[in-house]
Amino acid sequence: MTQKIPFKTSQIRFADEGKGEVLVLLHGYLETLEIWNDFCRYFIPRYRVVRMDLPGHGQSGTVAEIHSMSLMAEAVDTVLQHLNIPSCVLVGHSMGGYVALAFLENYSERLKGICLFHSSPLADSEEKKASRNKEIRLVNEGKLSLICHFSIPNGFAADSLEQSSDQVNRAIFLAKTSPPEGVIAVLKGIRDRRDRQELLKNNRLPLLFLLGKKDFYIDFNQLSTLAESFPHCDVVALENAGHSGYFEEPETSANALLTFLKKCFTY
Repeated sequence: MTQKIPFKTSQIRFADEGKGEVLVLLHGYLETLEIWNDFCRYFIPRYRVVRMDLPGHGQSGTVAEIHSMSLMAEAVDTVLQHLNIPSCVLVGHSMGGYVALAFLENYSERLKGICLFHSSPLADSEEKKASRNKEIRLVNEGKLSLICHFSIPNGFAADSLEQSSDQVNRAIFLAKTSPPEGVIAVLKGIRDRRDRQELLKNNRLPLLFLLGKKDFYIDFNQLSTLAESFPHCDVVALENAGHSGYFEEPETSANALLTFLKKCFTY
């Protein structure tokens, strides 16, 4: 069951299940809290699991022309304050990882650890910024559905795409529930985000990179090498996953996170 609370000029939708130490799951671009429905069941018997529609996605409203990563981190903090949660571990998928890094920057005292799940501390390259601008133009032209049908399948390993068809179709359906104005605000925020490598180099909290070896969007070799420069950092490679490990390798991903959570809450 989900709830809604005010956030700036609109609202944030969230779900809060289980008891104990708190795990917060942050979805990626064109996703909603439902993307975690099956995956969060691995954690609810042992932990309190909070997930939400980040601003501009699903049933959470658009609150600015640009949804910066810091603005979305503020939305996360608003939910945690509403629930009287003093500390948590953040797991951010893709864009959710960018939000988690902004949360680390602005609310580090609230964190026990952070997992970048198919995500990166790097800023967009000029080529990637141009791609974001193209997507913005397409959404303005009423072609959000076209983006969903192209982007979502690329989030799965190519050699397992056929057997993942149910998950792909579900993800496309959820992506289409986000309002076009919200998608545009989010794209601008992703495009303009800062590089946060130095933040992680100075980080003293447990850090996990959970990466797919067959990821279309994230360079596995680049990120796994980069992770070596960060303290208290572990890397778990998902051998058969693309950009959607919670769908493609849920048990391996969950086991890696359960090990990480134990480390965070005893750190």
